[in-house]
Amino acid sequence: MQEQKPYQHQPSNQVYGQWQGYVRLAPLRNLSYMHRRTFLTGLASATACTVSQKAFGTLSPATLSGNNTIPIHFDPAKTLGSVSANFVGLGYEISSVSAPGLLSAANRSYVQFVRTLGANGVIRIGGNTSDYSSFDPHGQPISSPKASVVTEANLEELGTFLKVTGWQLIWGLNLGKGSEQEAVDEAKTVSATAGDSLLAFEIGNEPDLFSHEGHRPQGYSYENYLADFRRYKQAVRASLPHASFAGPDAAGHTDWVTRFAQDEGSDLKLLTHHYYREGQNPFSTLDKLLNPDLHLETLLEKLKQASLASHLPYRICETNSFSGGGRPGVSDTFGAALWVLDYMFTLASAGAAGVNLETGINQLNFISSYSPIGDNGHGIYTASPPYYGMLAFAQAAKGQLAALKYETSGVNFRAYATVASSGRSTVTIINKDHSQDTHILLTTSTPFRRARVLRLTAPSLESKDSIQLGNASVSPDGTWRSASEEIAKFDHQGWSVPVPAGSAAVVQFES
Repeated sequence: MQEQKPYQHQPSNQVYGQWQGYVRLAPLRNLSYMHRRTFLTGLASATACTVSQKAFGTLSPATLSGNNTIPIHFDPAKTLGSVSANFVGLGYEISSVSAPGLLSAANRSYVQFVRTLGANGVIRIGGNTSDYSSFDPHGQPISSPKASVVTEANLEELGTFLKVTGWQLIWGLNLGKGSEQEAVDEAKTVSATAGDSLLAFEIGNEPDLFSHEGHRPQGYSYENYLADFRRYKQAVRASLPHASFAGPDAAGHTDWVTRFAQDEGSDLKLLTHHYYREGQNPFSTLDKLLNPDLHLETLLEKLKQASLASHLPYRICETNSFSGGGRPGVSDTFGAALWVLDYMFTLASAGAAGVNLETGINQLNFISSYSPIGDNGHGIYTASPPYYGMLAFAQAAKGQLAALKYETSGVNFRAYATVASSGRSTVTIINKDHSQDTHILLTTSTPFRRARVLRLTAPSLESKDSIQLGNASVSPDGTWRSASEEIAKFDHQGWSVPVPAGSAAVVQFES
């Protein structure tokens, strides 16, 4: 297995204005604070603009005057760090593995839904159910929140799934209710069935919440967890000398990750942490989801510093919009697709090695509202709104992140750029604003022959269906292909790309 190289921050050589390595964001409408994103580069130009209000997806260049234009300057020669080839990932409760036939090569449509997201990726198996589960090689599989039973046949199916998708595996061992010997037996079978697809084992899910879950007495500390982790690791290594590990899989205590990197960094594959916008509640609105979370910015900065100090990559290995299965009417709407696209770029820009978005049956035993892959429980799968955000990211985020210079000018939008090894350069513009259209004028430091635009659209931010990428929806068999080609207009000023409110555009440049 090839060693995954840690993210290396490459400081900017060019300074825009007084700052280096920052984008200045104008205050967002309906926010009581200014969010300054520290993960992109370039100082925004002081461009004032007003933007017309039109229906979602109906904006055309002819409807906009020069006064409505927001300039973005793209410098493809100025790269900032790489996007890992296996950045895209999905996360599953271990109870999903106990459902025979789900994660199996024989489940062809489900395999295709995964493959459409990319030839490389990471599946993480764990969740709350993993610390209540048991491994019975020749028993009866049981999918249950607090009594799942995983069998050897389940793991053999998972092995076939990994082989045909080409994705890797992070597997969570039961530290909550299990024993060292049970963990060893399970790890040996997982290793045998997953083979080279096994990226790492985790030991325990969200151990910083073990007291809350009842797995350990009150006062269970980081020191207690470290001792437990080392005992389990030693036991597994006695049978699997080359086993790789990740952790600490913290829910919210980021200091556990920092300390774990110091204590175990020389013997880890990667650092892992979870993130949700918040626990779903009546105040978990679409407006909240689409606007910045200052806690996330702080979290990622701490993780990036821990990663750089330990020379270890970090991964947000369990995440989605709102915990507890998501907020119906929010997590399952097109607005969530735009959030996913922006969120994944935010993580990549902060040096994360990847992300695993939760999907399927959750720890409460129902299919989560935020699931990227919809599942009716009877073998019919669909591309849910968050899937489209992942798919757009997979089309856009290849190779190296590159420098942009822009100002939001009061509109809730973000822009990101990448340069692929093939030479194709891409700028992704995400307009999360409810009402303000944008007309982007793209200028580049490198001349390009043409620019192809791939649009992510829906009737409204609240839409749950009729979502399209490149004027095409994902087929019931999990395949997708852009249905039409849109070429951006170019004049002496630059490339003209209208991006209506509540939509996104992936602009692919060709030399």
